Amino acid sequence: MAYRLRQHLDPIYAMFGMVRQRVSQCRPEPDHAGGIVRWFSEQLDFYRAWRANPKGIGAVLPSSPGLAAAITREIRAEDGPVLELGSGTGVFTRALLARGVAQSDLALIEMDDAFAEQLAQRFPHAQVCQADAARLMDTPLFGGRQAAAAICGLPLLNMPVRQQANIMRGTFSHLQPGGACYLFTYGWRCPISPRVLARLGLRARRVSIVYLNVPPAQVWKLTRRKRWID
Repeated sequence: MAYRLRQHLDPIYAMFGMVRQRVSQCRPEPDHAGGIVRWFSEQLDFYRAWRANPKGIGAVLPSSPGLAAAITREIRAEDGPVLELGSGTGVFTRALLARGVAQSDLALIEMDDAFAEQLAQRFPHAQVCQADAARLMDTPLFGGRQAAAAICGLPLLNMPVRQQANIMRGTFSHLQPGGACYLFTYGWRCPISPRVLARLGLRARRVSIVYLNVPPAQVWKLTRRKRWID
């Protein structure tokens, strides 16, 4: 399936590369041209990562601005730092900044080395960790402070139950008692297994459906129940 899809998409993204090169050579209106170059660059970077690891990326296009707005809608800068898992090209990161969250209050977890390097360049004041999100328990963040919220851009449906459990356990270990984790899925149910939710004492609630994303996506909010189970 992925091989057949690559056969169709490779010529399209080769054309993207040529357009990016031509636009980057434009001298008039540099701000506008720079925005277009960044957009093409992000599409190409995302496709490169998907082509190398389709299961690990989970989609052939970055999340849309509409999905980024939906998944960050309840985030308030005054509540505290924000943890982002699977930051990729930084679509959700920019939405968090638009919500007023300071770069210094962001911890971006990204395992892909090229994405992590680009994130460090684009958001130099954020804490960028090239790390496995399933090992967050051992990752120091925010100088010991706890985060108010977490945003997860990982393809959770493609992951086994144990990996999901490790990611959620590590994520909530860094969250304040009332903190929430926001994630999205292309399916119609919460991507976290009911077994994981029950084991970790988590409650899942769907908060938004973004029909204009490609493909359409649902946003879910995970919070602790009254009793937290390690």
